[in-house]
Amino acid sequence: MASRHVLGLSGGKDSAALAIYMNLYYPELDIEYFFTDTGKELPEVYAYLGKLEGFLGKRIKRLNAERGFDFWLEEYGNFLPSAQTRWCTKQLKLLPFKRWVNTMLSKGDVVYSYVAIRADEEHREGYTSHHPNLKIEMPFRTDNYNKAAVFDLLESSGLGIPKYYEWRSRSGCTFCFFQQKIEWVNLKERHPEAFEEAKAYEKKAIENQSPFLWSQGESLEDLEKPQRIAQIKSDYEARKMREKKNKPVNPLHVGLELDMDELYFADEGNGACNICHK
Repeated sequence: MASRHVLGLSGGKDSAALAIYMNLYYPELDIEYFFTDTGKELPEVYAYLGKLEGFLGKRIKRLNAERGFDFWLEEYGNFLPSAQTRWCTKQLKLLPFKRWVNTMLSKGDVVYSYVAIRADEEHREGYTSHHPNLKIEMPFRTDNYNKAAVFDLLESSGLGIPKYYEWRSRSGCTFCFFQQKIEWVNLKERHPEAFEEAKAYEKKAIENQSPFLWSQGESLEDLEKPQRIAQIKSDYEARKMREKKNKPVNPLHVGLELDMDELYFADEGNGACNICHK
């Protein structure tokens, strides 16, 4: 029986910070870093993982589902995944991890899985262990690391935050259904080919009477109309100004430079799965 240590990376700031933290403060642990790849990730995610590999000096293992997004979309009757039916998270994220870690557990190994849930996220829970030898560890919560500390760690490491935070609030799949409408607009402007792919998936889903669209209340075809885009941008700027005006000054954040978009987008996942978002 051996002890194995694994740490999942989403391509987001928290899991990257945890990888850096463990590398710096627990160098005696031989941690296996992994990324569950849907095959539909943002280019910025792959670029950031490459930078992180350079810092860690270790390869990040890619876990791929046996079947890709297109296969599972057809299996689910061309119904799009949604917050109510997260088949993408189950089939493309959770099950590949479970299959991989089960190969260790079947040998009798004890596996410690490190999850990047911070001390200031009392409402969030980690992956629930499905085996007595799978131990879930939350070092940030144990060591009282909060959001400000995560930003400080990323900045001091030289890695910084992923580029997609310039226009998007979370990592994960290119057409994540947790995106806000302004983020769909940003996807269209930053990665038009990915937006067109998402639109094609949605069109097929509508033809098959899917109860869900990518963006609540309207199709991407309607969302991308010039007048609608202008309205979404205007609404976003107005809401951002309200956030800035109403947000109380936090003395703990003095000296910490956070872009206003980050403050506005910082909804901490809005229910998104930790394995995608963190």
